[in-house]
Amino acid sequence: MNVSPPPCDPSVAVPTIGVEEEFFLVDPHTRFLVPAGPAVAERAAQEVGELVTKEFALCQVEGRTPPCRSAGELRGELQRVRGALVAAARAEGAELCASGTAVMQEAGPVRVADHPRYQAGRAQYRSMLDDFAISALHVHVHLPDRELAVLTANHLRPWLPLLIALSANSPFDRGRDTGYASWRSVIRSRFPCLGPPPYAASWREHERLAVTIADTEAMLDAATPFWDLRPNPRLPTLEVRAMDVLHDLDDTVAVAVLLRALTVTAASRARRGDPGPVREGEVLRAACWRAARDGWTGEGFDPVTGRYRPLAALAEQSLTLLRPVLEEAGDLDEVAALFARLSDRGDGAARQRAWAAGGTGPQAVVDQLVRATARESEPRGEISGP
Repeated sequence: MNVSPPPCDPSVAVPTIGVEEEFFLVDPHTRFLVPAGPAVAERAAQEVGELVTKEFALCQVEGRTPPCRSAGELRGELQRVRGALVAAARAEGAELCASGTAVMQEAGPVRVADHPRYQAGRAQYRSMLDDFAISALHVHVHLPDRELAVLTANHLRPWLPLLIALSANSPFDRGRDTGYASWRSVIRSRFPCLGPPPYAASWREHERLAVTIADTEAMLDAATPFWDLRPNPRLPTLEVRAMDVLHDLDDTVAVAVLLRALTVTAASRARRGDPGPVREGEVLRAACWRAARDGWTGEGFDPVTGRYRPLAALAEQSLTLLRPVLEEAGDLDEVAALFARLSDRGDGAARQRAWAAGGTGPQAVVDQLVRATARESEPRGEISGP
């Protein structure tokens, strides 16, 4: 996308958005992961129904929102679902923890839920899944036209490194500081079918590429690709999957509305015949790796020029580009506040490291993450920590 903001297309302006959040479940005393996912999901479902579900690993659970029109509505739904999960986890003797990787974890392979698809993944990828316990933030933007969704994704591919950088929230893994801001992104990058999607000139080409990759057995199912950006296989949405789960609810909301503005802007260009920049997959994978290493520090990949620039400059450029759509949706202040928070306090990885330095190392990180995850889910913001 060019820097100059395009006029808004009324047919795609302010679509609904939805969010999925994956969480770890931890023992409040040992801080290790606990396999309470199925029990917590079943208990929380009594309050919020299908908005909660089990995850790949037994130590995880997922919460999701219905489609939302506004940032305020999304914040309320996230708060409601988190509240149900926090209460259910505590009833099962556990705590909810929003981090891209497990800060503390006992030795041994991750225990996988007894679901045919999960077991098929274990058989296909084998020991690659031994430490595959990672928690993501997924954002869905309503975009039912599959052809348009693929062309819109071409425009959004270069933005994936920036999204990884601003959402980095997984510096620790199994009690050690990895030196990365998003170790979750590194774990994902070892898989041949994860990461930036290939450039595709049409929905038919997108499908052909998925089938070709699935034929190699690098992808479990051509109908359900796990690229960081995809037309969702079951929902009428464009789904972005590159981000670590965030413990701060305001950050989560801001990332969601930022992605809505990006999608609307990109879809408007695609409707006018702009096929999007053909960025090489190797370049994007390298840029995603650097974003995972550095997070919101130093310089970042410029999605417009492909060069590296100070992240503060990229934030300002993003606000200029997306201002018309953000203003129309009433989201400009949400995104501007996100960039201000990143400038003032750093990303989630920086906060985790500060908690470790100021307390008892990884144990302090888990305790602070638990408090932060639950903080806005309670009516008066009063949290009883572990």
